[in-house]
Amino acid sequence: MSPEEKYKQEHAVQMSDHFLTRRQFLQRAGMGFGALSLAALLGEGFFGSVANAMEVEPSLLPRSPMFPAKAKHVVHVFAQGAPSHVDTWDPKPSLAKYDGQEIPGMNGGVAMASPFKFQKQGKSGIEVSEVFPELGQMVDDMCVIRSMYTDIPAHEVATTMMNTGSRLVRPSLGSWVLYGLGTENQNMPGFISLRPGGAPPGGTANWQSAFLPGIYQGVSINTKVPTLNQLIENIRNPYTPLAEQRRQLDLVHKLNELHSQNLQKEAQLESRLEAFEMAFRMQTEATDAFDLSKETPAMREMYGRTPQGNQMLITRRLIERGVRFVQVWAGGWDHHQDIEERLPERAKDIDQPLAAFMKDLKQRGLFDGTLIVWGGEFGRKPVRDRNGNENPGRDHNAKAFTTLLAGGGVRGGMTYGATDEFGAASVENKVHVHDLHATILALLGFDHKKLTYRYNGRDFRLTEVYGDVIKPIIA
Repeated sequence: MSPEEKYKQEHAVQMSDHFLTRRQFLQRAGMGFGALSLAALLGEGFFGSVANAMEVEPSLLPRSPMFPAKAKHVVHVFAQGAPSHVDTWDPKPSLAKYDGQEIPGMNGGVAMASPFKFQKQGKSGIEVSEVFPELGQMVDDMCVIRSMYTDIPAHEVATTMMNTGSRLVRPSLGSWVLYGLGTENQNMPGFISLRPGGAPPGGTANWQSAFLPGIYQGVSINTKVPTLNQLIENIRNPYTPLAEQRRQLDLVHKLNELHSQNLQKEAQLESRLEAFEMAFRMQTEATDAFDLSKETPAMREMYGRTPQGNQMLITRRLIERGVRFVQVWAGGWDHHQDIEERLPERAKDIDQPLAAFMKDLKQRGLFDGTLIVWGGEFGRKPVRDRNGNENPGRDHNAKAFTTLLAGGGVRGGMTYGATDEFGAASVENKVHVHDLHATILALLGFDHKKLTYRYNGRDFRLTEVYGDVIKPIIA
């Protein structure tokens, strides 16, 4: 065969040239459209921009914030179910005056006076409900935000909003914090969610990383199980030694790299591999962090030997080990009926553990560097819930609720904002969930408008296009 004939044979159209896989077709067709917008994209930010300054190679290594930070860690004690603010932190004497009568200006329902007494506490004289005797003693270390509001009074939507800043699928607050700061301990997850049993409203959306790299996703731990091995199940491998596990993980990483080069990167696959990698590193450090038998009996009694007490004690051990963000689920506040008996029971569950946690952090020199947040997803109405019958409760209210902040650069012994005479709506210095998130990021050293991540052609941020920092509460 002559060179000319050989050339024609090698370059002749083959049958396989007429067929493309769906993936190949989309890749080739998409390249043409992508090229059309290349010039515009290069012109928008060819040399980078302030908005994209945070976009770095995904890593959990600790990073410096944009400006000096007040706090290094965040503990979000989430009172899911929506506590009644007028029965806990926002006293309304007018409800007693109008008890059983229609409230002027409100359509439907009759006023329900709080069955609980309020008393001034601490040097600041902030009024606190009798259901919080221990936390009341810590009020001089707290900022009580009485003017919170949110978008929709539905548990799942509002819960997701409080934890992600959106009603859609978005990265959680903890994931954004981890993305911005990394974490101090590479053998522990930087973001841990402690939940007492089954999945809460919204499920994994409350600690997911969404479009952020999977390395920033929260690790959810069920603290209701009775033994340490069940608490961090499948962390220890009883059959394969560490060296062999390392070889297996290295092989999986190589296969994933080949997959990424020849096909494409897949976020779900990356997240799963990061979970495997973290589980491998956690085999020694995590078992120690969650082992409460290493605490003294006196410390166990201080927190209370209860599920919530165990959660808060584990949280302190995690903060000690450099975990950046701990989400503590402390739900059970959905009191549509029998609020007089049910609310004190729920308050008792968290009162001693949270107060002990704050005292413990102070003793260990960790309080000033740890921002503590307590609150629910919305509040409760000042009128009786019609479903309560003879044992009334209160219905949902998105227009008013209370959130507590302590430690981490927050001014203690103060209240901020106010609701109306009956607690029906926030009216003074109103604080939206976006404002709360902007303030949390500011205390961690970030401008919430500049902590962004580019996805699907635009820059996303935790606070969407909203949010103002609550400057008066920052020390």
